[in-house]
Amino acid sequence: MLSITSFINHSKFGLVNFLLLPFSAIFFIFSYIRLCLYKVRLLKVSVSSVPVIVIGNITAGGTGKTPIVIAVANYFASRNKIVGVVSRGYGGEYTQESLEVTLTSDPINCGDEPLLIKQQTEAFVVVAKKRSNAVKFLTENYSVDLIISDDGLQHYAMGRDIEIAVIDGHNRLGNGWFLPAGPLRETKKRLKSVDFIINNGSHMEGEISSKIEANCYINLATNEKKDLDFFKSKKCFAIAGIGNPDNFYSLLEELGVNLITKTFADHHKFIEKDFEFKGGYPILMTAKDCVKCKQFATSQMWYLSVDAKISSDFYQQLESKL
Repeated sequence: MLSITSFINHSKFGLVNFLLLPFSAIFFIFSYIRLCLYKVRLLKVSVSSVPVIVIGNITAGGTGKTPIVIAVANYFASRNKIVGVVSRGYGGEYTQESLEVTLTSDPINCGDEPLLIKQQTEAFVVVAKKRSNAVKFLTENYSVDLIISDDGLQHYAMGRDIEIAVIDGHNRLGNGWFLPAGPLRETKKRLKSVDFIINNGSHMEGEISSKIEANCYINLATNEKKDLDFFKSKKCFAIAGIGNPDNFYSLLEELGVNLITKTFADHHKFIEKDFEFKGGYPILMTAKDCVKCKQFATSQMWYLSVDAKISSDFYQQLESKL
């Protein structure tokens, strides 16, 4: 029988994770009870009059979900569908029950990801603390053909027609334990009930492969575009306030950039002081982070434009389920 020390040493655990296990047990119990209450309809589920596609995950942290939301929204727009997108607008300071996001919205108010989705799609975007309220807002105010939920796999008050779980192809399910000792929001068995599993960055049998591909660098101040070899072999600062910054840094390193990295918490509210660096090197960041930096953008600041490339037959499978 393994001792506590052996358990810690032979797992992906640290001492802090081990000490958090009782809280993970509590999280699991409450999550399971909550799910059961929705299944037996003791808790209300709001059913939409139009199809709802949930693109979420069963782990905390970044899995590359938002680029996939953007790719799916743009695909349906190319098929002449009117698309709505709902989000919680994590980190946003809005107080309304539902808030529609426009191109002039303040990311501090609506959240960074909803504004990025609005900028990169033709979709109507609405944020609400309860995504079911955002769905209701869209169906009452616009003739949308379908609604995509950015995250919300665990928001069971929102009815859904299709569930897509996104997994980071490298980290997958982490140490396999529930929050806060591990990254899991739900048991891995939950993946058996979703319609699609998108593997972001790797390949696994039974999962849809996806890859984040870089397009170009875009200057925040001038909108000037540069090819992907522009910063090759050059020293640059790389700034990230996203769920999995290592994926961003790795992508830049694959492009040959010599990095000096500075990492912030996910959804960090950037201020001008955050960019006071010595050396005058170019500053590279993600599109998600740059939407919060427009007011103090300089020609030193660039973002890497990316797209999610998903297996070609995915969209046909997705449409067949609608």
